[in-house]
Amino acid sequence: MSELTRLAATIAARKSADPDGSWTAKLLAQGPEKCAEKFGEEAVEAIIEAVKGDRAALACEAADALYHLLVMCAARDVSLADIEAELTRRSAQSGLAEKASRG
Repeated sequence: MSELTRLAATIAARKSADPDGSWTAKLLAQGPEKCAEKFGEEAVEAIIEAVKGDRAALACEAADALYHLLVMCAARDVSLADIEAELTRRSAQSGLAEKASRG
């Protein structure tokens, strides 16, 4: 099991946890909008580190962004399996063709 799969399972399990005992449960209890806001903050921090060129800091911020992306998706009942299925669907064509097929 990959770390990403393990993380997604932990997030799914925390959906029913007590918000006083889990950061993930607390975020989820605040609703999808707050989860989206937190993901946006972490994505910006990852962008900043990518521009600065600090590999270690970028790895940390990318991990934060992935975590918050999965929390945001969980808040809307989109699972890692749903995301992986979409990636599989897209891998059947080139990235340029896939991008051109979007509306």
